[in-house]
Amino acid sequence: MICASRYQTARATCAAPAAPAGGAWSARGRGCGYLAAVPIALFALSATAADAISVPSGQAVTLAEVLLDDAPGQPGKTWARFRFLAPQIARGTGSVTYEAAAPDMDHLCDTLALPYLAEHGLEAARVVISLSDRAVPFGAQDPEATQFFEAYRPEGAACTWEAF
Repeated sequence: MICASRYQTARATCAAPAAPAGGAWSARGRGCGYLAAVPIALFALSATAADAISVPSGQAVTLAEVLLDDAPGQPGKTWARFRFLAPQIARGTGSVTYEAAAPDMDHLCDTLALPYLAEHGLEAARVVISLSDRAVPFGAQDPEATQFFEAYRPEGAACTWEAF
């Protein structure tokens, strides 16, 4: 379970569209490029082994931050973005492929994101789960980073995968 005092949320003022299914590998990823202003300060968490979250692939995954922003093209709707560090997805040195990490993202949505939203009384039109091999500021481009993204529609106690 996520402790409210430890994992804080932030609302981004830009509406960065999510990357395509399977993740963005190029330096020309999508996003707002920067956060113009953030009413609640972004709270980045240190990634330690003690914070590791169990996922189907067995890789070490830690929650880096949770962002809430307006849904692209859907005024009044919110997207909840759960950003995780997953060093083992790194190109060249990592051992976890997208195919192995996809079930991890499904699992994180069902077992971490949905309970988090319920605990904080939040409703989201979409939940975006992202895995990154390194810390990358939201909306920033890092051609060396490996990132996987998936979007889900919350439906009761389950997440339904949304194709882009």
